[in-house]
Amino acid sequence: MLDTLQRALRRFMHAPSSGGVVLALAALAALVVSNSGWSGFYEQFLNLHGEVRIGGDALVLSKPLLLWVNDLWMAVFFFLVGLEIKRELLDGELASRSQALLPAGAALGGMVVPALIYAAINRGDGVALRGWAIPAATDIAFALGILMLLGRRVPASLKVFLTAVAIIDDLGAILVIAFFYTANLSPGMLLMAAAGGAVLLALNRARVMSIGPYVVVGLVIWVCVLKSGIHATLAGVITALAIPLDDGRGRSPLRTAEHALHPWVAFAVLPMFAFANAGVSLQGVTPGTLLQTVPLGIVAGLLVGKAVGVFGASWLLIRHAGARLPSEASWGQFFGVCVLCGVGFTMSLFIGALAFEGQDAAYETQLKLGVLAGSLLSGLLGSALLLRRPRGA
Repeated sequence: MLDTLQRALRRFMHAPSSGGVVLALAALAALVVSNSGWSGFYEQFLNLHGEVRIGGDALVLSKPLLLWVNDLWMAVFFFLVGLEIKRELLDGELASRSQALLPAGAALGGMVVPALIYAAINRGDGVALRGWAIPAATDIAFALGILMLLGRRVPASLKVFLTAVAIIDDLGAILVIAFFYTANLSPGMLLMAAAGGAVLLALNRARVMSIGPYVVVGLVIWVCVLKSGIHATLAGVITALAIPLDDGRGRSPLRTAEHALHPWVAFAVLPMFAFANAGVSLQGVTPGTLLQTVPLGIVAGLLVGKAVGVFGASWLLIRHAGARLPSEASWGQFFGVCVLCGVGFTMSLFIGALAFEGQDAAYETQLKLGVLAGSLLSGLLGSALLLRRPRGA
């Protein structure tokens, strides 16, 4: 019996869709707990304080659990994203101009159009406008998990396309966070972080193949970036980009780190982030609540803006720039995948938390409702489109 359960668990963990399933269950658990008699314990759990002291009072990091998750745990997620970006740029779907043209253009359209829709709906409200980038994000784990659940109904080329779009989308989100959600910069800490980056570059140039030294320097950079005013998760990307792709003897430190880290991110980091951030009280929430400008802008951006932006940019590139529709895919299937890009969830919640940090709690509630509704509707509509039989089939 135990062996059977262990084999079933191993099969589940190796299934491509499992990460998305666990992520969805974690978000559902957060919603259930935050609307039950356990809601008080949920808030206490998120406010548990953890403290790290180094050298007495020389370095003190004291944060509630929610911020440890958002600042440190998500730095691990961004480290994995950085590894994926580097691999795809050097030896993957983004390694040549012809390969990168369609997903790069699609990702750009899928960021610009949702942001414009959100901004148009929230014009005149300076605080709400801070969230313009919320619907510009795509959750690679969730969206790809949905696609994998559909199995052979979806051509493999569309899965590759969605992965490439989401990776470029993540790169765009990293740049948005760096340039638009940074305040109170500390020049001294930035210089120390830059020095750490120089050490990472030196390790790469010296062909150091062990991951350990990079991680140690990366932790130092994380502390410096955290204290600098830039969001600490960017340290994960900086560290990842320094990891060598290959050692010249057929081994890849980057791929080794990526494969080792992936299950931890899929089954621990992202579910914990979802559980900590997706909880929202539905008391007093009515259908009219979603018509407030912030959730309406997010839902419209994710559901309409993503589909229009990704599909529209792709259509222009295919018609006029020599890009090609993914092989064995129909235009209907392609549009279904474009709609799935509106599953923003993790990245949208993350950007929203930065956008409305320190603002009235009502904005946080509206953010979560908008992201959850927009992502759910995009996932359901995209799946329905992909499950439709093409005419004549």
